[in-house]
Amino acid sequence: MSNNTLQHLAIIMDGNGRWANKRSLNRTKGHEKGAETIREITTYCAEHTSIETATFYTFSTENWTPPKVEVEFLMRLLDRYLKNELTTYQKHGICFKAIGNINAFSKSLQKRIKETELLTKNNTNLTQILALNYSGRSEITTAVNKLISKGKKSITEEEISASLQTPYTDIDLLIRTSGEERISNFLLWQLSYSEFYFSPTLWPDFTAKELDNIIKDFEQRTRRFGDA
Repeated sequence: MSNNTLQHLAIIMDGNGRWANKRSLNRTKGHEKGAETIREITTYCAEHTSIETATFYTFSTENWTPPKVEVEFLMRLLDRYLKNELTTYQKHGICFKAIGNINAFSKSLQKRIKETELLTKNNTNLTQILALNYSGRSEITTAVNKLISKGKKSITEEEISASLQTPYTDIDLLIRTSGEERISNFLLWQLSYSEFYFSPTLWPDFTAKELDNIIKDFEQRTRRFGDA
């Protein structure tokens, strides 16, 4: 019987817009409900016995394409989320970190992100990572260029791993909601040997109970780490 231990969970949160459309609501309502789901899932992860890191694909480099008003709403929602979640972070011992190019955000939002990281840096129960304006290819390219700039002529996998924005453990389990079955330029390096689970549930309807069942499925799998 398998005895997999889930330490690093990654989630592609998909389906906010479709959730709102199904209810004839503005897409912003889907994003608001999705933010509530992040809180529920993060709290579950903080209370889980083995999960050390939970990484959420929050805003990709491709997410600038929706109408400007929706993007602006997402920026305000992120700012409000971080402000409101500080209590949750401190109560449950959650360390917040952001990855991606946050320099594209407003100065005030950048400040909120950095302040939240600073205020939670000593929390050790769980690390919650939000991927913001993130691209997996860009992360790898930046890491390699960083090593080249240091005069490296030959680069090892270990050096690339250490130079990424996410020098944490590799991803054990990736979940994508809404029924889509692709990874969309997310954590390309870290997903090399991950187990995948594609849920048909739209992200705003995703629950801690469903996550618990997915983790039980993961724990029964046989991980091969590249072996046939």
